[in-house]
Amino acid sequence: MIYYKQASSQKELEQILSLQQKNLAKSLATEELENEGFLTVEHSMEILQAMNDECGHIIALEDGKVIGYALCMHPKFADSIEVLKPMFAEINKAVAGKTNYMVMGQICVSKSHRGKGIFRNLYLTMKNKLPEGFDTIITEVDGKNKRSLTAHATVGFETLKIYTSGGKEWHLIILE
Repeated sequence: MIYYKQASSQKELEQILSLQQKNLAKSLATEELENEGFLTVEHSMEILQAMNDECGHIIALEDGKVIGYALCMHPKFADSIEVLKPMFAEINKAVAGKTNYMVMGQICVSKSHRGKGIFRNLYLTMKNKLPEGFDTIITEVDGKNKRSLTAHATVGFETLKIYTSGGKEWHLIILE
């Protein structure tokens, strides 16, 4: 049975990083990148822990093993990961003055568990676990990651804007 909760142990955070390593763009063959989607950002344990301490990451567990996750990234971490700085700058332009949002810092479902509703349930759990006063989730997706763009649209995300940074087209999307 699969259940969803906020990460609460070092072991769970280690499993998040393990799943992340298997799904980074640099770890996948070209065909996998196109068909399965990919991750862009590689987190350190230090930043993953700090983010979790602020707002617990959402994880899907089966038999005690993390099979999916959605990272919660409070806006106070805007300067913590270099590759995400442009995203936060674009968020600030797109939602000027709005502070009641959480950034979904990355979402991933194990290849063996895709297509089973886990993606949708990670977001549903995240919405239900947002800190008091927060009512919006914002994230961005690489324009080449068609699987992720489709999955996000399916759960209700809408495009805030499309912009270019680091030679890539990014889709900044929002779920209210």
